[in-house]
Amino acid sequence: MAVLIYWLAIRCYALFIRIASFFNPKARLFIRGRKDLLSRIRYALINERRARIWVHCASLGEFEQGRPVIEQLRKKYPHYAIVLTFFSPSGYEVRKDYEGVDYVFYLPLDSFSNAKKFIDLVQPRLAVFVKYELWYFMLSRCAAKDIPLLLISAIFREGQSFFKWYGALHRNMLQCFSHIFVQDNVSVQMLYKIGISNVSIAGDTRFDRVAESVQQKQQSLSIAESFCNDNKILVAGSTWEDDELFLKRAFEKMPSGWKLIVVPHEVHGTHLNKIEEIFKGDLIRWSHWDNNTDKRVLVVDKVGLLLQLYSYARVAWIGGGFGKEGVHNVLEAAVYGIPVCYGPIYHQFLEAQELITEEAGVSFTDADEFAKRIAHWDNDPLGYERYAKAAGNYVASHIGATKKIMDYIEEKNWLNIP
Repeated sequence: MAVLIYWLAIRCYALFIRIASFFNPKARLFIRGRKDLLSRIRYALINERRARIWVHCASLGEFEQGRPVIEQLRKKYPHYAIVLTFFSPSGYEVRKDYEGVDYVFYLPLDSFSNAKKFIDLVQPRLAVFVKYELWYFMLSRCAAKDIPLLLISAIFREGQSFFKWYGALHRNMLQCFSHIFVQDNVSVQMLYKIGISNVSIAGDTRFDRVAESVQQKQQSLSIAESFCNDNKILVAGSTWEDDELFLKRAFEKMPSGWKLIVVPHEVHGTHLNKIEEIFKGDLIRWSHWDNNTDKRVLVVDKVGLLLQLYSYARVAWIGGGFGKEGVHNVLEAAVYGIPVCYGPIYHQFLEAQELITEEAGVSFTDADEFAKRIAHWDNDPLGYERYAKAAGNYVASHIGATKKIMDYIEEKNWLNIP
């Protein structure tokens, strides 16, 4: 019965997305990307003679989380073809040309038929799922064919369906995995309670990702250099309208000598126009940069620059903390050794909680209080340095998850068999 309900839920979701595609661009990409998908996968792999590794990511965030493992798999096992799949257009459309793998596809909607066809086409020697988004038929097919399955960077909490009376199907999905790598001991204990013992703590591979990114040599951003010009910089990343309204109020009361770089989560025209309205008269777009400008707010209407832009910050504001989904990636800023600030909705993210515990991050609900904290740090350099150092140390102390995962794969000898 549970499997039937699950199947019906997937069918209803597919119908909903198809209806939404008439007026929602993201839903339209979702539908368009899956048109004749299995035929396109068959055609793409028809002449591929190498054994394959399959890595699945829900979206872009999970991709960045899994990327260190993907890159190490490529380096350690170059004779394998790596197949990367995404469920969401926000992952696929951005990374469909990613050169670190051999093939990038959408994941077919989960059903017995689609799972059988997809797994039989890809024939993975190893399958890796990143963090969450588990699909019953896909996992069951892998288990039936004795394909090693790993779940990496997973984190579990009490409210999830795995631990509810109605969560038998979700618990069965976890049973399909050969091993589960989790981020913390709480997750281990939660899994033990439901009879899942093939689990170990590796940590979060995002720490490895941000650390590697910072170490990579990158060209300086001339626009950012010109804009900053020895001023103190607040970089606000992945912002939504609630963040921008908050920042407007705070920025009006911040000490002199500060400038603001806003990197919105969405860079479509409507959102950018709204940001211009909020900071009316004091804002310039990245794409309209003028070296002679006296504007104090720079909005970045170009994707892919956020991680590097944090390197120019004295303080970072991470968006999302006023919305129901919660704060975005705090590690991309913390890795640079700067205080990290965000809104009140962060408790579902372990690293955001721990940054506050380590006195490396601060949550705010009041713009005046945020402005006062900035002024306090200006007047108390030792206090500022304490927060900044704690942020950098926090990231440095959590590096190493990728190595633990790779050591396990090598120990199992799954990919060394001809």
